[in-house]
Amino acid sequence: MSRTVAEVMTAPAVTAVASEALGAAARRMEGAGIGSVVVIGENRPIGILTERDLLRAAAHGADPSLSTVGEWMTPDPECLEADAPIDEAWRQLGERGYRHIPVVVGDEFKGIVSMRDLVALAQLRPAGESAIVAPAGLKGVVVAETELGDVRGAEGFFHYRQYSAPELAATRSFESVWELFVDGDLPSERDDARFRDEIARYRAIPEAVTPMLTMVALSSEPMTALRTALSFVAGAERVRSTLGAPAADLRQDALRLAAVTPTIVAALHRVRSGLAPIAPDPQLGIARDYLRMVHGAEAPDAEVRALEQYLILALDHGFNASTFTARVVTSTGADMGSAVIAALGALSGALHGGAIHRALDTLDAIGSPEHARAWVRDAINRGETIMGFGHPVYRTADPRSTMLREVARSLGGARIELACAVEREVQRALEDLKPGRPLHTNIEWYAAVVLERCGLPRDLFTPTFAATRIVGWCAQAMEQAADNRIIRPSARYVGPLAPQAVPRG
Repeated sequence: MSRTVAEVMTAPAVTAVASEALGAAARRMEGAGIGSVVVIGENRPIGILTERDLLRAAAHGADPSLSTVGEWMTPDPECLEADAPIDEAWRQLGERGYRHIPVVVGDEFKGIVSMRDLVALAQLRPAGESAIVAPAGLKGVVVAETELGDVRGAEGFFHYRQYSAPELAATRSFESVWELFVDGDLPSERDDARFRDEIARYRAIPEAVTPMLTMVALSSEPMTALRTALSFVAGAERVRSTLGAPAADLRQDALRLAAVTPTIVAALHRVRSGLAPIAPDPQLGIARDYLRMVHGAEAPDAEVRALEQYLILALDHGFNASTFTARVVTSTGADMGSAVIAALGALSGALHGGAIHRALDTLDAIGSPEHARAWVRDAINRGETIMGFGHPVYRTADPRSTMLREVARSLGGARIELACAVEREVQRALEDLKPGRPLHTNIEWYAAVVLERCGLPRDLFTPTFAATRIVGWCAQAMEQAADNRIIRPSARYVGPLAPQAVPRG
């Protein structure tokens, strides 16, 4: 599917008004390092002032302090709709000789698309440039090849290797999907049992790490404590450098780190709660044993299966921030423990995995379904972000959220009814207030409901996310190490010109 102008435009763009002095607009263009400003009237483009217009004004002897933008701008510029395909932008810039085109939704100004934006998208290298100029956040930039899976955001689909991830979550165990990631194939029943026995050897917390758990658990937040504890594990188990390491050794390190993480998360939680940690039971599956180690009792089958399906859906998801972090660290030849710990730091951020519990904060604030309509519309009118809605990749419903909605419904309860009511009201409100701007739930919205229904406290939501995502990080680290090149991008310097004389002391 073709990308749209909205995905590559510069927004917010530098603007001017027709009545301001020409010199003021020119200085703003120079300061921003751009070749044009869009002239706005009542939030719609009424003109565009380019470097060519400034040269024309200078040739006519115009006084920049007295002449206005409106006198020299090019009026009524051609615009592109935000949902126009990139091909249309290329056509106008190429065939008509434009360099900058305002982008609108209806008549409302949204941004500007320039030749620079399209060159960055195409990854062309202008003459004299030492590096490709990538879009902010590396959006759309391919930085590696992977066989582990992909997210196809325009279609609302993602897969692990050659299998649909939601289908795996519906039909397979967490351990079998884990083995798929590590070894490349879905196991038979016999192979599945062999893999479970293999990871069982690594699920207990190493004796050298146990003495520090109490100190770490009581002095840190759960994600910080987990990061510190895994650092101790990596040191105690002498996790080796990935540079030149045999694939079998890396696989062992990957299994060791991923297998022990649920045990550590549960132990840290119990210590913080004034309870003794519970040792893992190698006869139980990961999901069932995790709930047992957290609660101190067997969980109902429905909750075990609900958690297991969440763990499968959250195991990996393309080149998200934490996965990319794990691969960057691995590319330096660092050990897999360092890669995992760095990825944990990235996951903890509120813009990544650190905000799962905030979906429940929203539901708490609304209280009941009859309050959903007013609360949602007030939030949208105030321009507030509704946590659990929207995703940087999906342009349709997040398939993880779609499946977890049904998982939550199977568990039942008032919370799921409220969550569904709020989702409906968000869709209706956006149709009324901001037509053409659909907003769908992401994995956090219904994941929070499922995790709460499984009896997990809110401060365990992100550590539980980490306990499954570590499988994906380790597989990604193994893949990076197998065909490694250090990831070392460039930056564009935008500070004062150099060289300048250093002032004397």
